[in-house]
Amino acid sequence: MSQIPRIISEQELPASEAKWVTLKKITFTDETGKERLWEAAERKTRSKGGIDAVAIMAILQPKKDLPPATVIIEQYRPPVNSFVIGLIDEGESPETTAIRELREETGFEADAVIDSSDLMVSDPGMSSTNMKLVTLRVPVEDYDTLPKQVLEPGEFIKPVVVELDKLYDKLQGLNSTLIVMQNYVVDARLSHLAIGYKLNSHIAANKGIVGTNL
Repeated sequence: MSQIPRIISEQELPASEAKWVTLKKITFTDETGKERLWEAAERKTRSKGGIDAVAIMAILQPKKDLPPATVIIEQYRPPVNSFVIGLIDEGESPETTAIRELREETGFEADAVIDSSDLMVSDPGMSSTNMKLVTLRVPVEDYDTLPKQVLEPGEFIKPVVVELDKLYDKLQGLNSTLIVMQNYVVDARLSHLAIGYKLNSHIAANKGIVGTNL
């Protein structure tokens, strides 16, 4: 029987017992030459290629006359005690990992890599974690039937197909609808992507004029 995940207990974890992350005290000099200290988290599992994770943007291209869409996922994340709405991510070689993880976590099969970004960081004030964004083309018949996932034991991932033009509004709507039923939070990477797509459409529709509400 399915149930809502919940935190049972929390306690401080010594760095010597941590499997995936460690803490570092960094001593550096600022622009004036003054010596300063900084605390940061660092992954212990960085790949040989120097990449921690790959975020996947899947562009679904239906054979029927339907607008372009993408697939996002809902997954419980203990650090924030919430279901996170975000992009798919994993940590191996970028393009092949993106195609494999898309297949396993959503069932969708990509047929081409549209773009693979340069190396990026997502929270440089707190962590050294880096990632690449790989955009994939995914041919589909329609959006009505989701393909079968190939999840590992202990993985609970819900894929959700969203038309790109409706992505921003769907994420905004979580604050007033889904969050009432369960704890939901949107991954900043997905939110920024949705805002950028919405802003681009808004600017194009208004012939380059900015300043009005999205």
